[in-house]
Amino acid sequence: MAGAALALTGSLAAIAAAAHAAAADDAATIKAALVKRLPKTEITTIDCDKIEGVCEVQARQNLFYIDRSARYLIIGRVYDMETKQDLTAARLLEMNPDMLVGAGGAGESQEGAAEPTQARQAGAGGAGPLPRIDLAALAALPSSGSVVMGKGGRTLTVFSDFRCGYCKRLHETLATLDVKVVERPISVLGTRPISEAVICASDKRRAVNEAYDGGAITSGRRCDTSGLDANEAFARKHGFTGTPVIVRDDGAVLHGFRPREFLETWLKEKVS
Repeated sequence: MAGAALALTGSLAAIAAAAHAAAADDAATIKAALVKRLPKTEITTIDCDKIEGVCEVQARQNLFYIDRSARYLIIGRVYDMETKQDLTAARLLEMNPDMLVGAGGAGESQEGAAEPTQARQAGAGGAGPLPRIDLAALAALPSSGSVVMGKGGRTLTVFSDFRCGYCKRLHETLATLDVKVVERPISVLGTRPISEAVICASDKRRAVNEAYDGGAITSGRRCDTSGLDANEAFARKHGFTGTPVIVRDDGAVLHGFRPREFLETWLKEKVS
């Protein structure tokens, strides 16, 4: 009897090992396909076991989904209607609890979620100084890689990705404030073609809105897109591993989305 139990245990272990090996091979195949199709996206992890039917892909601090053939790219939120939980928000908070707003638990809406720890502790009357970047280096970036929107006494430069949900929320929030915004697209989620279409559009501001709304942008012309290369090189040099990144006109930097109330206070701070 004991021998049979040991044999069963050994069989189960062998099955588990085989399943683990198969999953690893599956992930390797998917990663190879992604590297080919999204060559500029740095893939951190691939997990096909968390959510049935899709694979979760982490690209540094960003999250998206694909089918097992790595043909279809899914950018957005996965919501479990049975448990009433935003699975994407939960994972994003797990990956970086200090960057995000709206990663509440089951049944909690984004709007009702708590302000992130970093927002409470840094800037806007917080306890410590924010990281800063060299303004001369920022000013040296070519205008061909930016879209300027809004007017105001203060200026914010935003490094964003047009398929980043928090970038869209920030874009919509800044549009309601008295501030000049210099939007500098960077391709984190394989969105370089969208960025190029926006930069080459005759009406760039309209193209930005269309891009965030998920629409197809056809510029109908070629233009100088080297400014986008400069944006991405700048982002890599300064360690911008996720989007959005907000740079104030005194060089102070915020990583991640911030709600309107926080931004209003932050914009009123004296330029140092």
